[in-house]
Amino acid sequence: MFLKELTELSGVSGCEYEVRNYIKKKLDEIGCTYHVDKLGNIIAHNQGFKTKTIMVAAHMDEVGLIVSHIDSDGFIKFQAVGGIDPRVLNSKQVLVGENKIPGIIGSKAVHLMTEAEKGKTIPIDKLYIDIGSSSKSETEKLVGIGDYVSFKSDYVEFGHNLIKAKALDDRTGCSAILELLSMKLDADFYGVFTVMEEVGCRGAQTAAFALEPDLGIVLEGTVCADMPEVEDHSKSTIVGGGAAISLMDNSTLYDIDTVRSVVEIAENNNIPHQYRKSAAGGNDAGPIHKTKEGSKVVAISVPCRYIHSAVNVASKSDYESVVKLAKSVILVNQKGE
Repeated sequence: MFLKELTELSGVSGCEYEVRNYIKKKLDEIGCTYHVDKLGNIIAHNQGFKTKTIMVAAHMDEVGLIVSHIDSDGFIKFQAVGGIDPRVLNSKQVLVGENKIPGIIGSKAVHLMTEAEKGKTIPIDKLYIDIGSSSKSETEKLVGIGDYVSFKSDYVEFGHNLIKAKALDDRTGCSAILELLSMKLDADFYGVFTVMEEVGCRGAQTAAFALEPDLGIVLEGTVCADMPEVEDHSKSTIVGGGAAISLMDNSTLYDIDTVRSVVEIAENNNIPHQYRKSAAGGNDAGPIHKTKEGSKVVAISVPCRYIHSAVNVASKSDYESVVKLAKSVILVNQKGE
């Protein structure tokens, strides 16, 4: 498992180079052939028995922020990159720019708020990043407009086989593909590490255009809602419930025969699994299944609590189920095993 190293790297959409460099290094160690396309996707090739073209995809990018202004007192204003709820931002530790300048997202103290402001979500334009400088010129020596900002959040294992980290969406998928490539399966597939999923699934579109897959397998970290006071029918996925298999989302209506075949593979191999009940969100399956003449797709995900925040929580056992199921789906579709 490569999760600890992957989650502690910065890789906000459009600035995935740290993650890309790490994955390239691991692919070299594995001895896997790959190339990087013009958009920044890594397309690795596991050569083996082949009856069809299989694309296994996971995105390298994470949600984050970008510097948009530095005021006269040296405070940094920012915009969101990807879907971030402003409620998760205040008081979070961040790292700014290539030099990873430490900062804190701050706002007006509760004592200074008006009655109308108290208890309300603080909008992004009322938040700022404090890096400890006292003037615009001092901040500008360390930070520039357009610098990317990532959450600072350590990887921690806790509780019953759980993981706390940032960017489990989708470093879980990246780690899983690296594991699959390291197995040296005698089954041909492309492991594709995509860019800019969080801002429109852009990398997957160009990669699928190049590969023209017959089957796309998207490995994701997905939304979970197994919290207190959530009714059972609203629990989109459950941590510890196994690999989550999607039925539909905002970008894809998954072919039901393909979904059922994946469920059958899970059952035949005693792999814990569940359906992803929510139709919210989307992933790289969207552009993959619509590229050129089209492709069958399936999304197999690790349920993650508190997704798109500085603190995600997932189960190691669910992650292991995703790796096992993806391996079995590749083998069945390529070799009929």
